[in-house]
Formats: sequence, C-alpha cells, structure tokens
Amino acid sequence: MVQPWQDTELPDERRAADLLARMTDEEKAAQLVSVWLGADDDDDGADVAPLQHALGEPVGLEELLPYGLGHLTRPFGTAPVAPVEGAAELAALQRRIRAGNRFGIPAIAHEECLTGFTTWQATAFPTPLAWGASFDPGLVGEAAAAIGATMASVGVHQGLSPVLDVVRDPRWGRTEEAIGEDPYLVATIGTAYVRGLESAGIVATLKHFAAYSASRAGRNHAPAPLGPRELADVILPPFEMALRDGGARSVMPAYNDIDGLPAHADPELLTRLLREAWGFTGTVVSDYFAVTFLRSAHRVAATDAEAAELALAAGVDVELPAGRCFPAASPPRELLDRAALRVLTQKCALGMLDPGWEPAVPETADLNPPRLRDLAARLAEESVVLVANDGGALPLPAEARIAVLGPLADEPAAMLGCYSFPRHVGVEHPELPMGIKVPTLAEALRAELPGAGFVDDPARADVCVVAVGDRSGLFGRGTSGEGCDAPDLLLPFGQGEVVEAALDSGTPVVLVLLSGRPYALGAWADRAAAIVQAFFPGQEGGPAVAGVLAGRVEPSGRLPVSVPREPGGQPWNYLAPPLGWHNDASSLDPRPLFPFGHGLAYTEFAWDAPSAAAAETTVDGEVSLDVTVRNTGARPGTEVVQVYLHDPVGRVALPEARLVGYLRVPLDPGASADVRVTFPADLAAYTGPDGRRIVEPGELELRLSSSSLETRHRVRVTLTGEERVVGHDRRLRCGMTFRPRRP
Repeated sequence: MVQPWQDTELPDERRAADLLARMTDEEKAAQLVSVWLGADDDDDGADVAPLQHALGEPVGLEELLPYGLGHLTRPFGTAPVAPVEGAAELAALQRRIRAGNRFGIPAIAHEECLTGFTTWQATAFPTPLAWGASFDPGLVGEAAAAIGATMASVGVHQGLSPVLDVVRDPRWGRTEEAIGEDPYLVATIGTAYVRGLESAGIVATLKHFAAYSASRAGRNHAPAPLGPRELADVILPPFEMALRDGGARSVMPAYNDIDGLPAHADPELLTRLLREAWGFTGTVVSDYFAVTFLRSAHRVAATDAEAAELALAAGVDVELPAGRCFPAASPPRELLDRAALRVLTQKCALGMLDPGWEPAVPETADLNPPRLRDLAARLAEESVVLVANDGGALPLPAEARIAVLGPLADEPAAMLGCYSFPRHVGVEHPELPMGIKVPTLAEALRAELPGAGFVDDPARADVCVVAVGDRSGLFGRGTSGEGCDAPDLLLPFGQGEVVEAALDSGTPVVLVLLSGRPYALGAWADRAAAIVQAFFPGQEGGPAVAGVLAGRVEPSGRLPVSVPREPGGQPWNYLAPPLGWHNDASSLDPRPLFPFGHGLAYTEFAWDAPSAAAAETTVDGEVSLDVTVRNTGARPGTEVVQVYLHDPVGRVALPEARLVGYLRVPLDPGASADVRVTFPADLAAYTGPDGRRIVEPGELELRLSSSSLETRHRVRVTLTGEERVVGHDRRLRCGMTFRPRRP
C-alpha cells in the first residue's frame, strides 16, 4: 500500500509531514547532518577551512546508517575520481544509505560549482568576477544550465553556488569569487546563474548570507561592522532578487558576525528576514564547520551542543560538511521537526522519496564536452576588458616581433580560480594529470598569430606582452582565493619590477593582468601602450585573451570593480556617498584610475540625444525613454549601455550614482540600434532614517553612461505623489531592450 509520503500526487510539504510523523527523533536528527567520506582531517590533510584540525571528530556513516542521512559532502570534489567511476561509487553509496534506514531515504549529494563542476576532468569556467565583467546575464545563465546538467547526470543534487557577496574591499581574497562591487550587477548576474542551475534540477545555494565581503580590512572571517542601511541597500538586494526571481532553494549563512552577532546564530537574518519577510521555504545549510565555529571561533557557545541549539533556533537546517554539533544536541522538539521537515520537503521536490527512485548510473559521462568548452570560451571572450589602448597598440600586427614576458605567460594556473578543481584539490595531487587542457597565454598567442616572430629579448621586439597577476589558492597557498587576503593592492611577488623592466626597455608594452582582484596601475598607466584585464578566465582563457590581443575577438568586457590608482587607501568603491569622494578636507584622492563599468573596444560608438530630456511619473509609476547608439568605426563591436541613478537630495547620505540598468548592444560597422530604457520608480527606493525602504517625490537624474564616470546623456525625472513605503514585492529591475535600425 502506498503511504501518503510516497504519493506523488500530494504536495511536497504534505508528503514530508506525513513521513516526519512516522520518524523517531534519531531519524529526524540524521536528516540534519552530512557525511564527508574521504576528507582527511589530520594535520597532513588539505585545509578546507581555518581551524578545522582543532575540531572534534564528526559522526561517521556507520553510526548514522540505521537512521538515515541528510547530505553527502562532495563525493566528486574531495579527491580525483573519473566521472563514470565516481557516479558508480555514488550510486552504490546511495543504495547502501537507502538500505540502511527503514524508510529507504537517500541523501542529497552536494558539490561546489563556482567555476564549473569542481571535479576532475570537468570544464573550468571563468570566475564569477569574470561573469560580472561580461555584463551578460543571458550567457551566464546558459553556462549555469549546462554546468547543472553535467552535475545532475552523475547523481549530484545541490550546488554550493553562486556567491552573491558585493565586493567592498578588493584586498579580500574571495574577490575573485564575487561578481562585482555593485549590488545591481551582482543581483542580475547572480540571479541568471541561479535560474540556469535550477533549470537543470540542481538546488542553487546562495552564499554567503550576509555581509561576508564587508569585513574590516578585507580579512577573511573578520567581523563586518556595517550599519543597517548598508546591509539593506548594498548587501541584501542580490540575495533578495536571486530568491524571488531566481527561485533558489537553499541559502548558506556567512562565517562572519555583523556587529557582534554571528550569521549562523542570527534569527533576525535567517528567520525573520529570510523566511517571514521574504517568504523563503527552502533549506538553510551551514557553511563548512561554521556551527562549530560558534563555539571555537566566535565563542558565543560553551559547547558543541549549545552551538547546535543556537544555530537551529536561528534557522540553520543542515550542518555541513559533517555532523559535529547537531548530533551532540537535544534541541526542543519544534526546532528538530522544523529543520527535518524542510529537508524532507526538499527531498520530495527532488523526487528522492518517489517510489522507484534510483540513483543515476550513466554508462558514459563527459564532463568537458565541446558545448561546455564553447560556453566557457564565449564567457571568457566576453569578460576580457580592454582597459587602455593608447595610440592603437592593439590589435597586435599579424607579423609583429613579439616578446611574451612575465611570470604568468607560460603558467596554466594563471587562468584558474581557487574553486576550479586543479587549484582547489588538484594541487594536493601533483602526480595527477590536470584532467583538462589549459593553454597558456604564450601558447595561445603563438597559435593566434602564426605569422608573428616570437623573441626572448625586448630589445629585438616590436612589442612586449607582459603577463602578471595572481595564482589562486586556499588559505595562504596563493595570492588570491579563499583565505588569501592582501595587505594592499600592489602586484604580489615583486611583479612590479618585471613591469618596470619591460617599460624601461623602450619597447611598447602591452600589460596583461590575469588576476582575481584589481591591482593599482597608476605607476604604469601612462607608460604602457595598452592594458588588458582578465579575471581568471578559465580553461579557455588563454585563447580568449590572445584572441583579443590579436583582434580576432572584439573586446566587450567592462570592469566589475574599479581599478585603483594607488595601492593603499582601501576600501573605496564608486558607491561612496559625497564625502567618500575627493574633497578639500583630505589630502588623499580615492578616485579610481579606471572606474566601475569602464571598458574599450576596437571601434567607436556615438550616442544620439535621448528621446526626452525630462520625464515625469508618480512614485509608483515608470518612465520610458529611447537612445540611439551608433557604431561609427570600421570594426564590429559591442557597446554596454549603462544607466545610473543620481538622487541629488535624500534623507540619508546616498551614493553619487548607482547602477540601475545595463544592456549589451552588438553593432556592425555603421550600424545603429534604438535602446529602450524603462525605469520603474521602485528603483529609486532607499532605506530611510527609520529603517523603512521609501520612494520619495522629487527630482532624480538618469545618467546614460558608458561607465560609472563616463556619462553620455542626462535625463531629469520628476516623481510626484506622496512618499511611498515599498517592500519585498517592489520592482527590482530596469527594463532594457534594443532594436536594430534599418539602414
């Protein structure tokens, strides 16, 4: 007889509730933990989180089997395993887990997927900072769907991505994992990634909730002393959009505390905001070891059991990566039931409690197929930013004599972020082949320019290409990545001397940065013939950068983070209010060398005057305007039309301008397109002195721009009516479309 929890015609939550009522407390508690098989926690093992070796032993699989299991931690991403072999091992493990508990409940298998599926032989995509540089949510979503499909094909259910932290200080090592320094860009790109992953049936996990990137001095795990308005207007909007519009089904709290309260123990954040205000119904999974850190690092709990009860009361449902604290606790029945119901409901939604469910056992599995490599290449190409090109040094002449210099010119690792398998796990297995082909910049340039002469001595070259930047890693084993924070924004390892030597040679220098953060370039900007920035562009990054240098690829990337002039004076970004900009009260000028949104092309664009110089609407209305963009050069190119909002007078100090819309507009030589901008008044909302988000009547200015500091046209917008309070149902996006003009 089919029980209600097995009836696929019933709603997921009703099925889960029926199953929950049949379970013992031990069986419920088993659904709230994970097991990490193959993880080595002794002193010789790989560090996956600070302080992990001082933690207690987790509950093992054998102890949990009679009761069931909530999650399996990284069955593919812990050690190298071939795809088909890994899928077979995972399937066998799932059958064992099902056979071990009386209801036959399998475990959710989760994996990292920040730069593609983090497993051996899988495509390594560009980092999220490169996604931001593309300004192309459609392509990011397409890539996410393909990544998700490969994960699902081998039995994975949940991906621990995307990172929606808004960069506040680029010295933070995890800048490479973030999408940019603007909440609208992070929100729209991140939501596209969520939609793509979820469309493949993979549970997307938003992280790190919240304010992880707002730590003091850009230090990992450090306190975040931000105020409530910065939290509401800068940090939270990407999470809100990704949940409401993207449909993400999981959230991961952050390691940090906000004003002394750790996120994993904050019911205001995890319950009252996330669930009661935003209506989230999915699961909250802890960051790795973070529940234990409530005791060992934050010291807000005296024992593991107390840490577990704090986390459960706040709203954490699952302890990852293994059960250290939750099994030690005896929480109130309502907390146990609440968390277990959420996990079981998610398993119902994934089809894991359906009669006849079986784990995936593919006969073949290609995790690096041509389609994924093509998507990785397209995303890499769109993310390369032509920052400067004085005198038209680029594209490189086809038969030039070229010296390719710098420590990263022949380094495959220069293309890969810290969450790619070769840099995350592969470094612990030097005897193992990388598993994917990653051409270096030097190799790719030789292939791109077969008629060029490549020489070692700058004095014999027509141009020097100097490749500098970062090598990603974890916890001090790299110059960028998780736990690899920087004291300043000087190029690491003395690479500035390499740049200086090339510049002093007298040969024109094309400076190529392959990095996970922006670096201060003020010392060289006036001397370099050209500057190209790529943010860890993935396994196809070498050909993408070489394609831009050679002119096969038209550069269309834009800076998702400002490039500073000087290495100190952090943090600063373009969202600073008026007193955060240069003024006579300080001898320091924090303005960037190259601003957020900046990027050049190999052609020129002209913007005609917009259809209206002024517009009016109500505080709950919208305004629409058109602007024509023309390619006036001899080459095809893509202009990124950006719309910024300037509010001249507010009840609190507001940013000088903030991004509210953007659109990529590809144009052939001589072609033009009409760009339609539909701006809802809701996007003028901000958090006022009393903590409410309001839209005020009055004067605004829309700036039609090619970067945050390069305004082409200004349109005055008048909002009429009474002050309006807006909530979670407000409009979060500016509508932007383009229509090519007929010749």
